[in-house]
Order: sequence, then C-alpha cells, then structure tokens
Amino acid sequence: MNRTTSRAASFRPARLFGTAALALGLALAAPAAFAQDGDKILTAHGVSSFGELKYPPDFPYFDYVNPDAPKGGEMSTWAFGTFDSLTPYILKGNAASMSSVFYDSLLTGTLDEPDTMYGLVAESVEYPESREWITFHMRPEAMFRDGTPLTAEDVVFSFEILVEKGLPSFKVQFKDILKAEALDAHTVKFTFNPDGPLRELLMTAGGLPIFSKAYYETRDFAESSLEPPMGSGPYELLSVDPGRSVAYKRREDYWAKDLPVSIGSNNFDVLRVEYFADYTTAFEAFKGGAYTYREEFLSKLWATGYDFPAIAEGHVKVEDLPDGRPAGTQGFFYNMRREKFQDPRVREAIGMAFNFEWSNESLFYGLYERTDSFWENSPTLQAEGMPSEAELALLEPIRAYIPETVFTEPAFVPATSSATELADRRTLRQAGRLLSDAGWEVGDDGFRYKDGARLTIEVLNDSPSFERIINPYIENLKRLGIEAKANRVDAAEAQEREKNFEYDIVTQRFAMSQTPGDELRSVFGSETADVPGSANVAGLKNEGVDTLIRVIADAKSREELTTAVHALDRVLRAMHIWAPQWYKGVHNIAYLDLYDRPYTDTPPPYGLGVMSLWWWNEDKAAKLRAEGAL
Repeated sequence: MNRTTSRAASFRPARLFGTAALALGLALAAPAAFAQDGDKILTAHGVSSFGELKYPPDFPYFDYVNPDAPKGGEMSTWAFGTFDSLTPYILKGNAASMSSVFYDSLLTGTLDEPDTMYGLVAESVEYPESREWITFHMRPEAMFRDGTPLTAEDVVFSFEILVEKGLPSFKVQFKDILKAEALDAHTVKFTFNPDGPLRELLMTAGGLPIFSKAYYETRDFAESSLEPPMGSGPYELLSVDPGRSVAYKRREDYWAKDLPVSIGSNNFDVLRVEYFADYTTAFEAFKGGAYTYREEFLSKLWATGYDFPAIAEGHVKVEDLPDGRPAGTQGFFYNMRREKFQDPRVREAIGMAFNFEWSNESLFYGLYERTDSFWENSPTLQAEGMPSEAELALLEPIRAYIPETVFTEPAFVPATSSATELADRRTLRQAGRLLSDAGWEVGDDGFRYKDGARLTIEVLNDSPSFERIINPYIENLKRLGIEAKANRVDAAEAQEREKNFEYDIVTQRFAMSQTPGDELRSVFGSETADVPGSANVAGLKNEGVDTLIRVIADAKSREELTTAVHALDRVLRAMHIWAPQWYKGVHNIAYLDLYDRPYTDTPPPYGLGVMSLWWWNEDKAAKLRAEGAL
C-alpha cells in the first residue's frame, strides 16, 4: 500500500492498495508435478486468483500498451503539501510522491486483469496446489543501478527489514509468512502459515519491494533520507528540492526494459512532481505552465475554471475518461478510539448532519453522486437490498458482533436531504432524536451533555479548498447542539496527526480492489486499529468484521468472494464508521497537448497509465514551442 501525498478539495486521491489488493491464486494452465505428500506442484510465469492467466508464457507485451512507443521527454504533475524523505516504506518522515519508482518486485500486476501478476524479477514461480509455499526462480540478469546483481539474499533481506524496521503495518501484512529463505543465488522460497490467507500470500510475497542488502550495511533503514536510494527499478533520482519538487530520470541501462512486462511502458525520460501548499495555487501554476498533467478533483474548478486561454488556443486538452475501478471509499471517518464515538447512534447522527444534496447543488455543480457503499461504482461488489441466503450463511455465525439491522433492513443508504436548504429540518430532527436516545441531552446553553461532559467535535483538515465543504457541515453539527469546529493545519502536521490517530474526524479515501482480500485488514482489521501509520483510520475493532475479511481472503471462487464482500459491505455500512461523501465514475483530466497514448476514449479498466504508458510527441512539442506555449 502506498500513501499518496497529494490531496484534493472535492475528491481526494486515494490511499492505493498495491500487491495485496490484486490477490492471487492458481495459474491453472501451469504444468504440474507432485510433492511427496501428493500435493500437485504448479510451475508458471505468473499467478491468478481465479481461473487462467490471460497472457500465455510467450506473450510479447500487454495488450493495452504501444510496443513502439518512443522514449523521451518529460511528464510532470503536482502533489499537495510537502515531503522530506525518499523512503516510502518507513514511519519516519513524509516520502516524496512516486518514490516507490526506484524499486522492482518479483512479480508485477496489469491494468487489464484485476487479480493476476506476472514475472518481473522472477522468471517463473513454483508452488503447490495447496499454496502453502512459493518458490521464485529469479532472472540472473537482474541488477541494481550500481551494477551489482540482485540476488535471493536481497529478497530475504527486504522481507526481514520491512518486518523489523518498516511501517508497523508490514508486521500485520506479513504475519502469515513464516519464513523467507535463499535456496541459491537466484532462487528464493517463502513458506506460509497453512492456516493463513493462502490465496493472498503468493502475491504478497511477489509484490515485495526489493532493497539492496549491501547498501543498507552502512545505513539505517528506519531513518528517512533524501539520499538517492539503491534500487533496481526503471527510474533513478534526477533532482530533489526538499518540500518543493522531485524529479526522476529514466535509466537507459534498466535491466528489465526489454521484458514483456516492460515493453511499451516507462516511456518518459523524466517524471517530475511539483509540490504546492494549497489547491488554488497548484491550479494557477498549471495554467501558467509549471507542470503539464493534472487530474481535476475539485468540482467547482472543473465546472468553472477550465476556460483559460491555453484551452481556447488548443494548447491544453481537457477530457473526461471512464474509470473502470470501484470509485473509492471517500468520507468523513470517525475516530472510534475515542469514547464519544463508541455509540453507533452518535455516529449515525453526525453523519446525517452532512447534507450531500445541498453540497452537490450549491458547491459541486451537480457533478457528483452520493457514495453509500465501500465498493461504490462496482455493480458486482456493492451490497444491495436485503442479504441473500448465501450472505446470511456468513452473517448468522457472527450475529453477536454486528448490528441487528444487517438482518432486518436493506443495506444502509444515507438519508436524502433537501438540495435547497442546508438545514434540512426533518433530517436534523431524526439526528437529534438519535443523540438523545444515546444519552446526549441539550442543556440550558444549547449544547449537548452526557454525564456532565459536553459533546465536542473537531474536523481535521489540511486543505483550504475543503473549507467550503466542511464549514456547512460544522453549521449543521452546531444546530444539533454539538460544539463543532474545523481545524485547518498544514500538510506536515496533518500527516503526523493522522499517523498517530490524533483527530476526531478526518477525510480519507481508499481505492478498493476488484479482487479484495487480506489487505482489508489494513483498513478494517482489529490488528491494525492501534498500529501507528496504519490505514485503519476509524480504529475499527470487531470480531465479526475480522471473520468476514478472512472469508474474503480465503474465497476459492469469484462467486464466493462476491458474496463475502457483499456481507462485509453491508456490515460496515450498518456500523456507521463514516459519513460517506461522493464519487464520480470518470477521470477529469487536463494536459498540455504534447503527449500521445495507446488508447483513445477507453483506457485500460484499472488505470490511465499516464506516467508509464503515455509518451512524448516531439512534433507536438515543436509546434507548442513555435507558438510560445512550451
């Protein structure tokens, strides 16, 4: 999982789930042998969760790339806040955007399959049908950027150092990997807990970032640094201006550039990220040519701001492209580690104070739809209506741990409020009754009290542009008798407070996988609730949720997975751990017209591939130069 550093005002770039989110399983087309215990041994060029791999062993390149894409030029974008580190896998410091680009992994995913990975550093894999271990046969030509070979010892070191000194969440993610061992210089084996989420663990091991053991013999992995790290990936550091900009340079000597998984990708000579303290400044900088690519998340700007001269002159292109992924779980998350949020009636009432319909009409130009599911925009994974018989079979054994409404009511959908009046009296009256039922009564001063304590709420915010959304929410919370305030802090303070769970309510967005699995523990699992830096921003601890996550991770078929995700989605929604915000099923993008890409109107379903699949068009660049636009 990578934490993105950029934030947006109406629609936040998500915390992204990488290797764990893709899931894994059996490559059914693989040739088979048998272990001593009779377990079938499969050998393949990749792994798949359910069914066969799309691409055969001799595939030349992925279908969605242009194998003849030229190399060259620069792609630049922006990020919000600041950074002081190039080390994205530790708790200390704030890592620069895209700083994982330095590293390779044993396997790599695709943009057209939701649940497969193919060999990168690993040429082939070998594992039993039971999936209790996996052996990676590594390519001997794999090299770090200093020319030293990448070996099985480096892989073992990477696993062990992440557990010992990496983000605390790695201990949770890797807890069912019993050991990693180098069988020889280019063969590494991972052995798993037979009672662990075995469908997931093959890919968890395959997606491990690989560090140089020799490099860290004289450096402390846990210390943040701006020193160019030693990786084997396609880019190295070009320049860094701490907190302001970072640029990465394509390696001409990248060892894997001619592999099928690399053909047609990593096309830009330079990837650059410019940092800005606020959203408005970043947008004005784009208009002024400070960077060349922007995905727009602020509805007001998309509706009213994209009429500047460079667009009229044809120098900047503006497009809506379909997004085939789940829309993401964006909302105001409550910190349930705090006593005042323990009662679900309080959480539901606080959620009702957010008037989406008014916000969409008054602030968002009607561009959004209300989120209600944690798998919004995914028709197959989003729970609807009453639970099916198959869902009930999963829900009944955990009935004691989950809300009774899961069984008696359809999947929760937020109340619809007035689009013309911020203070929808009907909705606020219902919210007020919930607070009173929870013991929070209105005192003579108009505030709500329970056992002599006043109900106070602080909404943490690090974006000036988000204030226009939070402030009306605060007004409605005050109408309920809650002493509410918005606290805007700078990005660095927000990042530290979020790492240490020092907030009442915080806006967060997660990009959920089409094939979810054990990575859900990072967001919803009891084990991660008190782990600093984890993605469990709500502090959720619930045995029933833990059970459903395990069922999802152990699902043997797509049908089983879908049923279990439906069950988890309806449970989470019934628990009211957030006030869901909004979504849109498209990418709103703008860019200087000097790029080409391997698709026209329909990108690969699981990403635009802007930084990797697009390429620089020198003829277009020359035209812009001649017109003084570049």
